Amino acid sequence: MTENAASSVGPLVTGAEIARLAGVTRAAVSNWRRRYGDFPAPAGGAANSPLYALAEVQEWLDKQRKGQEVSPEVELWQAMRAVYGEQMVVGLAQVAAVLAGEAGSLLPGDIETRVQVLARTESPVDLVNGLTERFLDSARRAGSDQVTPERVVRAVRHFAPQLSPDATVFDPACGTGVLLLSIASATGMRWCGQEMDADSARFAQLRADLLGRSGVRIVAGDSLRADEWPDLKADLVVCDPPAGVTEWGREELLLDSRWELGTPSKAEGELAWLQHAYAHTAPGGQVLMVMSASVAYRKAGRRIRAELVRRGIVRQMIALPPGTATSHALPVHLWCLRRPESAGGVDNNHTVRMVDLTDNSPDGSLEPRPDQVADVPLIELLDDVIDLTPGSHLRSRHRDYPGEYAALRKQLEDQIRRLAALLPELASGAGPGTLDSATTSVADLARAGLVAYDGPEPVSASEQLDTDYLQGFLRSSANARRSTSASGTYRFDAKGSRIPRMGIDEQRRYGSAFRALSTFEEGMRKADELSRQLAEVARDGLATGALAPEE
Repeated sequence: MTENAASSVGPLVTGAEIARLAGVTRAAVSNWRRRYGDFPAPAGGAANSPLYALAEVQEWLDKQRKGQEVSPEVELWQAMRAVYGEQMVVGLAQVAAVLAGEAGSLLPGDIETRVQVLARTESPVDLVNGLTERFLDSARRAGSDQVTPERVVRAVRHFAPQLSPDATVFDPACGTGVLLLSIASATGMRWCGQEMDADSARFAQLRADLLGRSGVRIVAGDSLRADEWPDLKADLVVCDPPAGVTEWGREELLLDSRWELGTPSKAEGELAWLQHAYAHTAPGGQVLMVMSASVAYRKAGRRIRAELVRRGIVRQMIALPPGTATSHALPVHLWCLRRPESAGGVDNNHTVRMVDLTDNSPDGSLEPRPDQVADVPLIELLDDVIDLTPGSHLRSRHRDYPGEYAALRKQLEDQIRRLAALLPELASGAGPGTLDSATTSVADLARAGLVAYDGPEPVSASEQLDTDYLQGFLRSSANARRSTSASGTYRFDAKGSRIPRMGIDEQRRYGSAFRALSTFEEGMRKADELSRQLAEVARDGLATGALAPEE
């Protein structure tokens, strides 16, 4: 629910939230707005995303009894779920076919009756959109990769180029057409798609027909193994390809002409889809590919990435915010490619724009801040790894090397001063070695109930024994020798170790010195880590020119 503290009408809600309150689709709420003159007027928001006063909405729902009844739309959806279950896209295609006026309905009688009743009060477009919305919400909540997440669609639309009125858009793995049909809608444009699942392809085509999108043609088939658009050259190719699929047909496609940038390995199915998309671009045409983050750095795809960079084909790499795609464990990337205008296939492009939005909210702005963008020269990318991860190249460019160096140096100086103060004052001992005098084994102390095991090292269980004293002697080299086997391997054996016999006051004096040494050792480990960080910052700062030696 959206809160607006400044509003005098109390909390505000969106159309989607009203739909959830009433148990209907957003399309049904849109119908209410048009059909009922007493529907609450917007109390805020914008023209295309109005907000309503929650109190007014609840009062209206109570008066209309919309909140107390299960709507016909919900009843239809529930009936379809009972029949189709996980094959809901089959039912959606059959409903769309009925709404489109196709003869020979395959719908069960009860569902067809509900569709016909709803069609008397709702337009076919609103009805099919409402059902589609429910299907997409259900699939996305389940983390399914069957549909492109809404946030991914928003990102692709945001970064898509301006298209001419007669442009052609292509999606070779279009699913139910969500991504393809979201790209522009100008009269005169063409939208071409292919989808392996025949029911998804049929539903996408029927939905486009119901929407009045006459320029849309979607066919069924495996794009990689059986390309139904061999001669298509599009102005823009968008694609959210299957991720992590190894059985994509490499063996039968080894000599395919689409592998212009190199034959993908079996593990690099995403790069096969990328080259398929690129093969369908006209000169100057562009590709927007949704890719798993690991495709940008995996060793198996290094040669293909190198060719993309060398030819100036990859123009922009965008790391989208975590949570943008629920079906991917890692943040997803958007690869933006452009086919060179020249016939030689090499463009006069000298940089790749890196955009790192991984610190942003998935629902926040997609416009990067200045520190989230860098134009990286191609020569810097052509190393042994060919890592195209935006964050790898942005961190070094936007780091405050002078500030980091000064802060780390001060931390190290302060740590060294503290270390000197931690060392205990130790005088010459009277000898012989303390462990050469009267001693007791830890095993005997355990049998007497004076020690207990709280982890790998024993601790005192009696006021007669000081823990720091006990553990200090256990870590001494003399006990380490006792724990070393005949083969020379070290195996700590606390029970076989021995400690000298001393009164509790003397134990505490030794224990205090041992405790100071342990604190000193811990401080040294921290100083070692600070030293490593300081040297790394200094070395990288000098190498990038962010730092310089004083004259």
